[in-house]
Amino acid sequence: MAMQCVSKVELTISCENLMDKDVTSKSDPLCVLHLNVSGNQWFEVARTERVQNCLNPKFAKKIVIDYQFEVVQKLRFAIYDIDSKAIELNDHDFLGEMECSLGQIVSSGKLTRPLLLKNKKPAGKGTITVIAEEIKDNRVVNFEVDARKLDKKVECYDYDNDGSHDLIGIFETNMKRLQEATRVSPAEFDCINIKKKQKKKNYKNSGVVSVKLCQVVKEYTFLDYIMGGCQINFIVGIDFTGSNGDPRSPDSLHYISPSGVNEYLSAIWSVGLVIQDYDSDKLFPAFGFGAQIPPNWQVSHEFPLNFNPANPFCAGKQGVVEAYRVCLPQVRLYGPTNFAPIIRRVSGFAQQALQQQTASQYYVLLIITDGVITDMDQTRAAIVAASHLPMSLIIVGVGRADFTDMEILDGDDGHLRSPSGQPAVRDIVQFVPYRKFQNASREALAQCVLAELPQQVVSYFRFKKLQPSHEPNPS
Repeated sequence: MAMQCVSKVELTISCENLMDKDVTSKSDPLCVLHLNVSGNQWFEVARTERVQNCLNPKFAKKIVIDYQFEVVQKLRFAIYDIDSKAIELNDHDFLGEMECSLGQIVSSGKLTRPLLLKNKKPAGKGTITVIAEEIKDNRVVNFEVDARKLDKKVECYDYDNDGSHDLIGIFETNMKRLQEATRVSPAEFDCINIKKKQKKKNYKNSGVVSVKLCQVVKEYTFLDYIMGGCQINFIVGIDFTGSNGDPRSPDSLHYISPSGVNEYLSAIWSVGLVIQDYDSDKLFPAFGFGAQIPPNWQVSHEFPLNFNPANPFCAGKQGVVEAYRVCLPQVRLYGPTNFAPIIRRVSGFAQQALQQQTASQYYVLLIITDGVITDMDQTRAAIVAASHLPMSLIIVGVGRADFTDMEILDGDDGHLRSPSGQPAVRDIVQFVPYRKFQNASREALAQCVLAELPQQVVSYFRFKKLQPSHEPNPS
């Protein structure tokens, strides 16, 4: 089951070169943070303290906000000159504002931008800097322990069952004593059962617990990797097979409505809108599969949407959308529906990242398709191979086809295997049928398909024992 990635993030705010609205002294700035709910609806999250007579304030009050990777959280930082006790912001001089997403802040760790007036013109030379830091204690303790002469055999139950566990005994110690333990000189403790001690005169212990090793290590979170410099590279694969229908017909899944949308475009837009904040160059490779392409009209299962094999990159999600629109009338929809070639193509990108010594690159392939996979064995093998690489696969199924095979690939039960029986080392596939979101917001689709991605990123880098490229440092 997908779990949302929700963390607490602490924002530190400072400004420079604010406009001076006071006559006899300098401005007395205060920062107000607003969060966008939808459209033009904003609500106030928090305010900093007011800093007196200062055009370069460093606000001492930090603002804590919930962070969700799979949601575009739009923020507005507004600066006001507070010269009275009036609560309404309109009663104070406006010094400028800055809008961004929380994803843009955490992906850079530190974001500096110019302040703008309501008419979007510069607010003098004023700038604002926002620094993000995750609130967490990511220390974990690893033990190497054995025990001897424990009282009788105890049957162990799953922790979720009735809870009727039998107590053998307890001991108390502290971290200093545990960390002194070594395999040569372990720390040993008598395991005491209080009830038995009270009943038996000659009671010594219920066994001895021997701690041979105790290490306190840092277990990195998704935000540690992102704020430590990891780039999430977004790649798109689009199904151009004949089962989509003639793009000129309103019944076709590739038909672009008068309002300029179809299910393919909606999926690209919603997922790209989130992921673009985590890719600094915002250049997204985009491919098609299952079409006959010019000039020879051979069927291809991995052709660049821009027909430039040497440079298949598109400028942001809008570039992918435009490449799709231009490509659509130039190809002939054909078949079959083969996934393996494009998965292997992206695996080639991810393979190069295996040389990385730190957690610097991760790849996300979005495949949008309308039909049943015709190369299932090859696709399973390609996914199992890709599970060893820094990549994830998101599949959005459009139309009304039977997507049973897709559910098999989405190995939430942990049983995806290649035809030869080799298991995937981790779950890297998330499948969602678009029809579940036809009447929902565009954001709802992104929330669902991206919900598992943070854990997939973390599982890979922990599996490879890779640290962030640099320690997240808010200073």
